[in-house]
Amino acid sequence: MSIPISFEFFPPNTPAGLDKLRDVRGRLGAIEPEYFSVTYGAGGSTQEKTFTTVAEMLGEGLVVAPHVSCIGATRESIDALLCRYRDAGVSRLVALRGDLPSGSGMSHAGDFRFASDLVAFIKERFGDTFRIEVAAYPEMHPQARSPQADLAAFVLKAKAGADAAITQYFYNADAYFDFRDSAARAGAGIPVVPGIMPITNYTQLTRFSDACGAEIPRWIRLKLAGYADDTASLRAFGRDFVSSMCQRLIDGGAPALHFYTLNQADPILEICRSLD
Repeated sequence: MSIPISFEFFPPNTPAGLDKLRDVRGRLGAIEPEYFSVTYGAGGSTQEKTFTTVAEMLGEGLVVAPHVSCIGATRESIDALLCRYRDAGVSRLVALRGDLPSGSGMSHAGDFRFASDLVAFIKERFGDTFRIEVAAYPEMHPQARSPQADLAAFVLKAKAGADAAITQYFYNADAYFDFRDSAARAGAGIPVVPGIMPITNYTQLTRFSDACGAEIPRWIRLKLAGYADDTASLRAFGRDFVSSMCQRLIDGGAPALHFYTLNQADPILEICRSLD
């Protein structure tokens, strides 16, 4: 690859899922990514599974950045978690506000109101022990009051000590370039890495996108819907479109690419081959 890449996994729930993930990361590891990240469920609901997955990957000699979300957490619980990661050999984190799990009955937001509070705490408590990645939203966080307010929140994370950002996935490269340039003008002088979601399943993609506020341009929605049960054609279109967008991002100066794998190897490998 002409620029650094990274891959995101979620912690599996079953032994079969664990075996599958071992195979997937072995195949993707052949590309020599800069690091892997592992997600963290709403309200810390997969905390132990995340830690177990991260520990196993560290044992394989991989660089791993666990997600750490702070909503509903105390300073003491975050401190304890980060000490575990530090002692296990983790050197980078993805620091997020996160969401309370639906139907959990949890109403207390915890000691951290925003992700910038979490970043500031990590820097205060652990200094430069961890490289900190934060989230960015080229098409605006779905809960933000306005694009301006969302940008201001991002600047706070950068100034609190974040080292870089990973964006929510998107299918409009202009949205990425506009956000990146606006952030730089506003004083957030950190690399903004595009988050890339392969297109392999129309129903799944629309469900994800509607939930997280990522826009699927109308012409792409219509194209995907038109394939109906023609899975091969849908995936071929998705591969070609996403590969083309990635090349435009690279040509436009993106510092790296971060792939949301959904614990799948083939769609990612096809895109990487196209870029090579």
